[in-house]
Amino acid sequence: MPPTLASLVHHSALKLTVRAGEDRLDVPVRWAHVSELADPVPYMEGGELLLITALKLDAEDPEAMRRYVKRLVGAGVVGLGFAVGVNYDEIPKALVDTAAEEGLPLLEVPRRTPFLAISKAVSAAIAADQYRSVTAGFAAQRELTRQALTDGPEGLLAALASQVDGWAALYDTSGAVVAAAPEWAGRRAARLTADVERLRERPAPASSVVGLPDHEDRVELHSLGTGRRPKAALAVGTAAALGTAERYAVHSAIALLTLTTERSRSLQAAEQRIGAAVLRMLLAGQPDHARAVAGGLFGALLDAPFRVIVGEGTGADRDALGGLAEVMESAAARSGEAVLVVPEGSQEAQRLVVLAVDGGAAVEACREYAAALEAERASSDGRDVREQAEDDGPVVGLSAPAGPIAAAAAHKQAEQALSVARRRGRVFVEHEELAAGSVLPLLADDAVRAFADGLLRPLSEHDATGRGDLVASLRAWLSRHGQWDAAAADLGVHRHTLRYRMRRVEEILGRSLDDPDVRMELWLALKATAAAE
Repeated sequence: MPPTLASLVHHSALKLTVRAGEDRLDVPVRWAHVSELADPVPYMEGGELLLITALKLDAEDPEAMRRYVKRLVGAGVVGLGFAVGVNYDEIPKALVDTAAEEGLPLLEVPRRTPFLAISKAVSAAIAADQYRSVTAGFAAQRELTRQALTDGPEGLLAALASQVDGWAALYDTSGAVVAAAPEWAGRRAARLTADVERLRERPAPASSVVGLPDHEDRVELHSLGTGRRPKAALAVGTAAALGTAERYAVHSAIALLTLTTERSRSLQAAEQRIGAAVLRMLLAGQPDHARAVAGGLFGALLDAPFRVIVGEGTGADRDALGGLAEVMESAAARSGEAVLVVPEGSQEAQRLVVLAVDGGAAVEACREYAAALEAERASSDGRDVREQAEDDGPVVGLSAPAGPIAAAAAHKQAEQALSVARRRGRVFVEHEELAAGSVLPLLADDAVRAFADGLLRPLSEHDATGRGDLVASLRAWLSRHGQWDAAAADLGVHRHTLRYRMRRVEEILGRSLDDPDVRMELWLALKATAAAE
């Protein structure tokens, strides 16, 4: 503990006597300061024991002493030491009475006790307290290190909670609680998710102090990680501000948790190289070689149905793409799943290929992350959807479930889904949407529309002269699969009239309607034109 007025009074060499404020001697003393100024308040910081001889004070004037003492109390002075036998043989009654009224401890300093002795005693006690704090901090560091090595982050959090006489919690990159100590702290820590997310938006290292509604806890939040994006966060909740020893313990925990959550760059690079090699082997149709190279690094991922996820991002999108990788890795870690993440590309354009367990937490985290980006895009400023797709985040495609033998096909499915997502201005598209949906939305591509306009323009120009309705006749005939009577009835004309119009279509286009490829192209052109209207 730091020195207090009580410890100074009990110091046998100082011979101090309490003349007022006996019930407030347990307050800590931050320093002992000598000042004979009539108003020393501008030079005070609070927490001082002020030592005076009343050289420039009229200590017998009750009104002057009332003003003097009130200003000292307002400045946070914790005690007043008055040396007798210098200017006054005893402490004047006006000062004693005022100190008692204001609750300011007043200590009588005998003539044989120099102020320097009091200052030395305070300084020695502060130094001893700091030494005890440092020693306790080193002991806490050793205990935290031991717990981290034997029991991992959970053991470390338990030791930290004990050291600070409070609670501690660890969060992952998504702001979810990974571990908490004691167990009851998990629910309390979960209420700080929004604060953790705000902390993650600041470059690491970052910290903040927050409060909990309905609780008197003072909670410190610290980001963990050495990169620009924090890897995790630590929350420490206590009933009061941390002391020196507790601060040492928290700093040690931050360092240890950073080491456990932040893998070394060389190890991470090596894992990524192995993952890239495994992915290349799978795509090359060599699942046995891929298993041999992967070993136990990716668990049972290559033996179970998995999904292939392909993401792309350029410019600022790369940060969101990195966030997607972090979210999926965190979700997989929490659920005990294996996930293979392979970043590709250059500084200008980034790609991400992920293999994740089908139906697992990582795939679901991908969907949720994409849904959040979609919602953010929907609330944007109303720009054209294609313009938004270029500026507002990554584009992601998800394959259907597959096994190691069909990895190449799954990768192609993910690429196709990604391509459709980019054309539609979407963040995320699953391959199942394409398989279960219609091909018509794919005709919205600019190149398809240009082809349709060019193919049908001669017919449209013919119709514009008022010499017939060839486009409508062609649409009716194709929709009836070439059945003359049914198509003519739809148009309200005689079948011979329809036959004449179809011959004119062939003459104008220079193509035979007996060719199935020609009929297919004309039908798709009509659909593309209708979709653009």
